[in-house]
Amino acid sequence: MQRHPPRAAAPTTPPARPQTPTVTATLRRLDDGSVALVLSDADAHLLDEPRPLLVRVAARTRPDATRARSELARGLRAFGDGPMGDAHASLLLAATLALRSPGADPRLVLTAVLAAAVAAWSAGDRSACLTALEAARSTLTATRPTDTETGCALLRDHLLGLHSLLEQRTRDAAGPLRRVLTHGCDDDPETLHRAAVAALLLGEVEDACRAGGRALAAARAHGRDDLAARTLEHLAYAEMRAGHHARARAHAHEGLSLALRSGHSNPTAHHRAVLALTASVEGDVEAVAAQAALALATARRHGLEQTRTLAEWALARADLGRGRAEAAAARLSGLVRPDGGHFAVQPLLMPCFIEAAVLAGRTDEARPAADALQTWAGFGIDRAANAQLARCRALLAAARRAPADTVDALYRHALDLHAADIGDYERARTRLLYGNWLRRRRRPREARAVLRDALHGFERCGARAGAGRARAELRATGETTAVLTGERAALSSLTPHQSRIARYVATGATNREVAQALSVSVRTVEHHLRNIFAALGIRSRVELARLVAETARR
Repeated sequence: MQRHPPRAAAPTTPPARPQTPTVTATLRRLDDGSVALVLSDADAHLLDEPRPLLVRVAARTRPDATRARSELARGLRAFGDGPMGDAHASLLLAATLALRSPGADPRLVLTAVLAAAVAAWSAGDRSACLTALEAARSTLTATRPTDTETGCALLRDHLLGLHSLLEQRTRDAAGPLRRVLTHGCDDDPETLHRAAVAALLLGEVEDACRAGGRALAAARAHGRDDLAARTLEHLAYAEMRAGHHARARAHAHEGLSLALRSGHSNPTAHHRAVLALTASVEGDVEAVAAQAALALATARRHGLEQTRTLAEWALARADLGRGRAEAAAARLSGLVRPDGGHFAVQPLLMPCFIEAAVLAGRTDEARPAADALQTWAGFGIDRAANAQLARCRALLAAARRAPADTVDALYRHALDLHAADIGDYERARTRLLYGNWLRRRRRPREARAVLRDALHGFERCGARAGAGRARAELRATGETTAVLTGERAALSSLTPHQSRIARYVATGATNREVAQALSVSVRTVEHHLRNIFAALGIRSRVELARLVAETARR
């Protein structure tokens, strides 16, 4: 048998190993501080469960820093639309975690501390505000402006200034806050906003208005609606402090629109409180009641003590403008107690309370409030405080029947101090009270001169309620031509609808008859009639009829 040579064995090749897919991925830090592995769209299918991987990657980062950023985000959400106590707790926890993490990021620490302090400020909790600032004392001390970026240095100075103010060390607060204000010449919206807040804390309200206006323009230019909404809160408040009530109302309306669009209830409530305050100056009683009620509903639910105090103050000013001193004093008495209203707003409403209490015969309550106002004026961060204090001392002196020369000197001293004031509103209020006192002392000629100046001051700043009271006082002195000129101007300032209602009422028509003639509801007529009375400074249909008749004869 033919034997064949053995066939060579076929070469064996090892089985091909499966190819490891090439994955295109990058690591990305998320807003909450975690790290995510981000795959390209083509490779996303290679991972069945990407979420566990995200968790494992995040777990290898610094846990305290990650949690700090997460708590910061949670606290900021609550700050916009939740209880302020919850916001403060989350933000303070964020600051604590950030401090505890290895190689603590100073900017993260300072941002969380400032947010926690602002939350406590909004809640009216001074001790909690100080606690938040104490939480970062080591960072505040160690982080020097020359060692860090400008943004971190400004945060540090803002916090140091705020801490000094809360401890009533105004001289120590001035340096850091002025450094923040100095950077208000930059074009960065955050820096400008911080400068506006610093100016407001220093009591330099005109600078706060200017810096706030620039911050608002910069925020709009950068498309930062979130920052624009925050800036508008402070800008409207600063303009109200400066006596620019019409501007404050316009900016509060804009801020309200932004807050409603974003769905954030807390800034919405704050803007409504400012709108209520501006409406109280303008004499729009219905607007005061409506805006204040909406602001208070949120303020009470979320613990917004600053917003609540502003809204209550607006309601009291509306009462005082209508001659209801007892109602105004009763409402404000709960806000001026040490455990009452917001600690930063209390000094601002003291003059209103003292006036209401004296007019209501509650002078025993007014005296300690005047002493508290004197302490506030001594800090030197409210330019209007000394003039307001002199006015309140004059009211109290007149109430205890002090010699006429004493009262007269106090009122004149107040008017001298008002020369350093901004705006016309507070000056006009002092002149109104002085003129009223002169009239009751049977010095009509002097009273008329003072009251005319008061009337013109109220008219310049759009304070229709005050203008109405000044006209009523002038009429009581026997003023004729000048008053009627102002009355004609007041009648012409009514809306066409209000003017028609006023003329119908002046003929003796009832509310129902006016409603039928104009095809509106009786309730609408009543609403407009209240606003007409407030605008003209009158209290009855008889006064309205006389005013319309006398104006027509001229």
